[in-house]
Amino acid sequence: MERIWFVVADQGRARVLERAKPRAPLQELQDLRDELALLPGAELRRDAKGRLYGRGERFMGHTTEPKTEPHRKEAQRFARQIAHLLEQACNERRYDRLLIAAAPAFLGVLRQELPERVRKVLAGELDQDLVNLDVHQLEQRLHALPAHA
Repeated sequence: MERIWFVVADQGRARVLERAKPRAPLQELQDLRDELALLPGAELRRDAKGRLYGRGERFMGHTTEPKTEPHRKEAQRFARQIAHLLEQACNERRYDRLLIAAAPAFLGVLRQELPERVRKVLAGELDQDLVNLDVHQLEQRLHALPAHA
């Protein structure tokens, strides 16, 4: 009996669903939310801009922008959290195959964070934001995944 996990995600929410046996209905296991991802950019900045001092201008300071925008950094943090959950569940053999549907921009971030062990059981990806659909609608849309069971 092959257990399949489906992850549907965007930058601020991830849902983990399971199909315990072929043709069984999807069952939602977890609903993760990252409230910080929904904050405006200014509220995500936790610190002041960095300070620079030019050559010989000891008393004339300048500020610099961070190299990574706050929302991207928060998306990376949330993707790491999801990847950690998936790795732990994979190590515990809670699923045999994984399918991911995520908003296009977030899918790339999540893909980078997935450990090798999880990538080996990743059977398909769909670059669509389906996170707010109900379970019945998800059933219909996930048929677009190439390895759907």
